[in-house]
Amino acid sequence: MKMGRGSLLLLVLLCCGLAAGCTYVKAEAEPQVMARTGEKPLQIGLSIDSFVIERWIRDRDVFVSAAKELGAEVNVQNANGDVSEQIEQIKYFIKKQMDVIVVVAGDCEALSDVMKKAKDAGIKTMSYDRLVRNADCDMYISFDNREVGKLMAEGLVENIPEGGKIFMIQGPETDHNVAMVREGFESVIKGKNLEVVYQSNCQGWLAEHAFDYAKEALEKYPDVKGIMCGNDDLATQVFRALSEDRMAGRVCLVGQDGDLMACQRIVEGTQNMTAFKSVEEEARIAAEYAVKLGKGESLEGIEATIDDGTYDVPSLELKPVAVTGDNMDSVVIQGGFHLKEDVYLNVKQ
Repeated sequence: MKMGRGSLLLLVLLCCGLAAGCTYVKAEAEPQVMARTGEKPLQIGLSIDSFVIERWIRDRDVFVSAAKELGAEVNVQNANGDVSEQIEQIKYFIKKQMDVIVVVAGDCEALSDVMKKAKDAGIKTMSYDRLVRNADCDMYISFDNREVGKLMAEGLVENIPEGGKIFMIQGPETDHNVAMVREGFESVIKGKNLEVVYQSNCQGWLAEHAFDYAKEALEKYPDVKGIMCGNDDLATQVFRALSEDRMAGRVCLVGQDGDLMACQRIVEGTQNMTAFKSVEEEARIAAEYAVKLGKGESLEGIEATIDDGTYDVPSLELKPVAVTGDNMDSVVIQGGFHLKEDVYLNVKQ
């Protein structure tokens, strides 16, 4: 049978269409086969109290990067300082059947039940930097917070040899670290000629509270000699209060974390020291152990435990370093934590 040009053209187009369709199906089928046969990446849920403190952004970035290098995927959730929201985030991680849940707790008591639920669901759990109480976490990693307190106290003792009145403007009591820092601090000043005449706690680590507390304390005790701040973020606001009263540089000021503004104040002479913690090291090590937990591997190198109130939790506590103007370059700058031009921004060299 003869075929006209129109029929022939129609047949050619039909064959091309069928060929193209077969190619499309094959291209889609390959990834599906790979997904079925490939190994699913380890899933880690990371819930952070908030990013109100400068360091947590750095912690997050290093943790995610280190975990990714080890073949794990990290789902990061920010609770924005809302404890109820953080509880919901952990419940979400449980529902998603994460392999590991890592938590920077906003309230170390309030998260106990939900963290136990995660463990009951067969999920490994880690308290990051702040110990979740009575939760039997599989691991706790932080810095030696008692040592942080000791370094702060030693900074005050060294800089106020004549003694005098001091303030303690701390973080919230819901953060278990605050109690440990205070314990270390008080162990050093006991028997010294330093008198704590004012104490306060900044709810949610909100730095603006530190400004108000400092103003209140300065009004009552204008002859203060030194101020211990729960972290460098709080110290920034205390510095503001001191500056308004033209006392900056005359009152010994100590903090922790090694924030850029604190380092700038140290080289400028308006803050005396910061208890520096290499948060990048903490985040990297935490990621490595989180992957080990998820894979069911032994926690080599973890020999100590810490009492969470009910259970002994495998614990790794890193060592902080007191940073002053004398060792700023060798510890902070050469260590790559801050750039020299940033630290010495306001100082003529």
